[in-house]
Amino acid sequence: MKTITLIGCGWFGLPLAKHLINQGFQVKASKRQVDDLVSLPQLGIKAYQLDLANVSDDVKSSSLFDADAIVINIPPRLRRGDSDYIAYLTELKSLMGTRLYQKVIFISTTGVYPSADQTVTEADASAFSDTSTTLLQAEAMFAAMPNSCIVRFSGLIGPKRHPGRFFAGKTDVSGANVAVNLVHLEDCIAAVSLILSNPNTLPIYNLAAPVHPTRGEFYVKAAEHLGLTPPEFNQQQQPNKVIDGQLICRHLGYEYRQPNPLKMLDAC
Repeated sequence: MKTITLIGCGWFGLPLAKHLINQGFQVKASKRQVDDLVSLPQLGIKAYQLDLANVSDDVKSSSLFDADAIVINIPPRLRRGDSDYIAYLTELKSLMGTRLYQKVIFISTTGVYPSADQTVTEADASAFSDTSTTLLQAEAMFAAMPNSCIVRFSGLIGPKRHPGRFFAGKTDVSGANVAVNLVHLEDCIAAVSLILSNPNTLPIYNLAAPVHPTRGEFYVKAAEHLGLTPPEFNQQQQPNKVIDGQLICRHLGYEYRQPNPLKMLDAC
């Protein structure tokens, strides 16, 4: 494997691209806005403008999709009312055509698991809402491809994604008992890189740090870490869902770089 294409080169894709280049790979990457492409070649990334809502003839005839492996990281933005997510992915799959990749990695989310008092594994996804139905439909499009792997990220934390503002200053907040399910950018990069290099991966992996502090503990410390007013929680409990991210450890020997969300705050 020599060449890797990254569809989406933002908060996760850009540092992944830098890491892969340092590992000796040739990296191609796409951005939606042409103005965002300027800095990529300076980093050794071959840049392409790709707007799946309006695909240009230039990108159709380009070499963007000619690679040994492809990582697809298109945020669904379903909470913002983006109803075109599946249409965009359908267009993307059409552009990929009949190419046979050594690895197809589709970045998904643990939003496919319902909130319940249980520890959930990769087998527990369900279409319990409109959002989860769409997410599972998106996964299925690429899971059907040869050499594919679905990677479900938990809540993301890292540079420019500090969770201290989420509940800062709020009062009468419910769910202090709920476990926090997070994964640091550093682990997203390391785990995806490991999957790229391994030909014998399983179809789906969760990425979630193995330590799960409660929401009441974590968000108070997160706010204090930024010098903000910590939230005040009430006594109302909520379903305590814990994401099990250990399958990748057992199967590929992965070890989380940032296992404890409380310590991740210093790495934001």
